[in-house]
Amino acid sequence: MANTTHIALDLLTKAHPPETASAIFTEKILHKPLRLRPTSPDPNSQDARAHRRLQRLRKKEKSRRRQKPKPLSAKEKRISGIYEIPKESQKYEIYVPLYRMWLGYFWEILGMVKGKQNWMTAQAAGSKIASADFHGAKLTVVRSKCVSLVGLEGIVVRDTKFTFQIITKRSELKTIPKNHTIFRFQIPQPDAVADTLDLKPDTNISDDYMGANALVFEIHGCSFEHRATDRATKKFKQRNMAGV
Repeated sequence: MANTTHIALDLLTKAHPPETASAIFTEKILHKPLRLRPTSPDPNSQDARAHRRLQRLRKKEKSRRRQKPKPLSAKEKRISGIYEIPKESQKYEIYVPLYRMWLGYFWEILGMVKGKQNWMTAQAAGSKIASADFHGAKLTVVRSKCVSLVGLEGIVVRDTKFTFQIITKRSELKTIPKNHTIFRFQIPQPDAVADTLDLKPDTNISDDYMGANALVFEIHGCSFEHRATDRATKKFKQRNMAGV
């Protein structure tokens, strides 16, 4: 049987003397340790690394808590339907107390007091009405570019930048654009309905309770094309309106 030598030893013999080649072969190849698993890391270095990682995670969590939550986009709001009024909530009777509350709010901003005949002028009430919140107001459409909207009356359940959403007495939800539309609303004297509100909280305030001295206002929707929150802080100036 032919004597065979390791191929690595043959190659080393060609490059080194026989003694050197044999030593290198024995040390580097023949007796080379075979590690079946990685060597264990230094416990001290491992603890330091874990500590740094923990500090980094704590710092990241603290920074995340300081950040304000990202607001929903308009598309996300439409998909979630957070501003949609459920069908079972589209009932006129549900919003009558809101209208009663709005009357008290409007008496307060106009300075109307019980036991006194209150009168208003356009100069005195104009800026107050322009910055008022109309959620809960009872509006009537008296003029509109869309003739099918004329005569609609209901309580405002949503005041957006370009529309009023109202609930009619038939419990129908209607969306009315503000542009090219004139709305009318009445504010009764506090004496005319105050006693009724105190004695019968659930009483529906109809035109019978308005009285002969009720204040009647007409507003041009194009002048109210702002969100209710924006109108509250906006300063309005008197100006001529084209086409009126």
